[in-house]
Amino acid sequence: METAAEGRSSAEKLSVNHAYDRQRELKALDESKLGVKGLVDSGLTNLPKIFLHQNQKSSSTAALPSDDSRFTIPIIDLHSTAQNPQLRSIIIDQIRDASENWGFFQILNHGVPSTVTAEMLAGIRRFHEQDGEQKTQFYSRDYTKTVLYNTNFDLYKAPVTNWRDTLTCAIAPRGAESKDMPLICRDIILNYTKRVLELGKTLFELVSEALGLGPNRLNEIGCGEGLVLFGHYYPACPEPELAIGTSDHSDSSFLTVLLQDQIGGLQVRHDDRWVDVRPIDGALVINIGDMLQLVSNGRLKSVNHRVLAKSEGARISVACFFRYQFPPESERKVYGPIKELISEEKPAVYRETTIKNFVAHYYTKGLNGVSALEQFKL
Repeated sequence: METAAEGRSSAEKLSVNHAYDRQRELKALDESKLGVKGLVDSGLTNLPKIFLHQNQKSSSTAALPSDDSRFTIPIIDLHSTAQNPQLRSIIIDQIRDASENWGFFQILNHGVPSTVTAEMLAGIRRFHEQDGEQKTQFYSRDYTKTVLYNTNFDLYKAPVTNWRDTLTCAIAPRGAESKDMPLICRDIILNYTKRVLELGKTLFELVSEALGLGPNRLNEIGCGEGLVLFGHYYPACPEPELAIGTSDHSDSSFLTVLLQDQIGGLQVRHDDRWVDVRPIDGALVINIGDMLQLVSNGRLKSVNHRVLAKSEGARISVACFFRYQFPPESERKVYGPIKELISEEKPAVYRETTIKNFVAHYYTKGLNGVSALEQFKL
């Protein structure tokens, strides 16, 4: 096994002083197995060229002030959705409006205790900040593995390297066995994702009703069966104005449940502007994914979003994607616009696809700001 010292030596090959060879620098970062965190630990003070985000500084669509109420993503309180039919109807209307116009909303009183969310963030921090020797055993680019850690899934394809490392764990329906998960965060991952799967059932019921369908329709077609966890770590960046934490993209999921810390940096594209998603204590961020836009025949919006690099940190977030990760489910089930949402006035917008084919295209394309759904339009 490569030691942390050996990995750091590889990472130090990423120098801003030598003649630029992008592939060589990407390989040096990859072979270090220590990610962006390893660069920071080595004392890096200037960004290697692979991280320079040329459009970041010159963007003509800077985020509006977060106190501008016209440009704040909706906040929805899920309290008493089951017990109070009148309140449930109001919440469904709120979800419909948020999903059609924003593609994002934050939820309160979602049933996941604050002690669990706090420990989930702490668990992801522990994993990324542990000794390199412990972490590198999980380093891989083989996405047939149920557990892996790396930096930038599209490292060799993306035009700019994101300032971010990620722990990936497949959870359901055939996720990682507990013995294969990192011991340092195993228990909290199992606890947190069990609760997120339960929350998913409720969310898909509400979204299904928001579409004018029966409450069980989305759950019946398997939207809430698959779950993959991505534990992101964004180290403090020495030159944040030149970097990007996560590039402009939409998600490949049906729904994404995002737990973020209080540092901020997440922005959503809305009305040709970048709008801050302000961290709210106790809230979870929910966003519509590409697959839900597809099955809703374009009614619900999977919108582009990004994460800014920050000088303070490290920023921690946990994104749970509701979608299948592996065969046979990912290749057996075929998804297209739900028949009840197709009419003469509203013909099908997208062709049918499997999760496997959709995700394969998504991963090949990488985070380039172009929706993967473009490939599946009729």
